Amino acid sequence: MCNLKLIIKMKKSILYLMIMVLSLNIFPIQMTAAEKDPVPVSNDPKEMPAEVKTMLARLDEIKAMDKSSLKPSEKKALRKEVRDIKTHLKTAGHGVYLSVAAIIIIILLLILLI
Repeated sequence: MCNLKLIIKMKKSILYLMIMVLSLNIFPIQMTAAEKDPVPVSNDPKEMPAEVKTMLARLDEIKAMDKSSLKPSEKKALRKEVRDIKTHLKTAGHGVYLSVAAIIIIILLLILLI
């Protein structure tokens, strides 16, 4: 009997704790932000380096080739060249890469904050 009362009391305290935590998310807090001067946005796309342009041109050239008349060793060399060019373009730093752990953390934070 005493054990049952203790369990009911614990369940009530956990329920009240959950209601309190959830109510913090319900009540909006008004925030006032200082207005900053708008930053002018340019419509000019970033200029690609000449090295990147030549690599992309080489990839297009290989894609447009007629590979049916090539020997297997030449095809293998072309595949290796394409692979090397693609890995070099990826490591050139022209993008943002997120690991799986970072994506999971971001999703968890969004779930907790929303």
